[in-house]
Amino acid sequence: MGEGKQGVMVEMPNSSNQNPITQLQNKFKELETNFKGWLSKQSLPVEAAVVTATSGLQGAAIGGFMGTLTQDVSSSLPTPPAANLNPQAMASFQQAQALAGGPLIQARNFAVMTGVNAGISCVLKRIRGKEDVQSSMAAAFGSGALFSLVSGMGGPNPVPNALTSGIFFALVQGGLFELGRKFSQPPAEDTHYARTRSLLSSLGLQNYEKNFKKGLLTDTTLPLLTDSALRDVRIPPGPRLLILDRIQRDPELKKTR
Repeated sequence: MGEGKQGVMVEMPNSSNQNPITQLQNKFKELETNFKGWLSKQSLPVEAAVVTATSGLQGAAIGGFMGTLTQDVSSSLPTPPAANLNPQAMASFQQAQALAGGPLIQARNFAVMTGVNAGISCVLKRIRGKEDVQSSMAAAFGSGALFSLVSGMGGPNPVPNALTSGIFFALVQGGLFELGRKFSQPPAEDTHYARTRSLLSSLGLQNYEKNFKKGLLTDTTLPLLTDSALRDVRIPPGPRLLILDRIQRDPELKKTR
């Protein structure tokens, strides 16, 4: 038999076998990481200009898309003669036209809001070294004021209305910032159940912490626990045995505090 042994070929995973969508996502993340790394090394004017431009382009794309989904009211309604309207009514009509524009107008409005907001935030972050509610409100004030001027919502009194719009944007942004920070923070742990939580976690019974809290079985009651007490808070027999055995074998848990 002159045949030689043939080696077993082990097929290594190839990136070409991956899902094209996954490949695209990974490529996008890599480009985004490289771009952020490059941007962080630039001077403040360059970083602010790039951030403002890219955010403005994103806002313009969103605004243009939203403009295509809504009817252009300003083009469907003829502009009334100025002689037939008092100045306040004409100003209100112009404000409605500014808000009801088509894709181009909405793209401009969103580009101003997002670009200015991102640019101011970038500058304040570089100068102050942090992102907080003050910076967020300052960026929102600038974007709201400039939006009012560019969109024509200011009417016959552009400067006062721009200030009003800026303050409104700042208050809304500040409220959203604080709301997001509140919900993003993990809930504070109850110190009355610290030892109980550690005990249950070590036994893989952390799901029964709510039973202890329902029965007010705090850390100080651990040395006093009985099978009857655990049964009263509806803990099954198996977990009850494990909990009582651990308390009996652990001198620290048997100490009263």
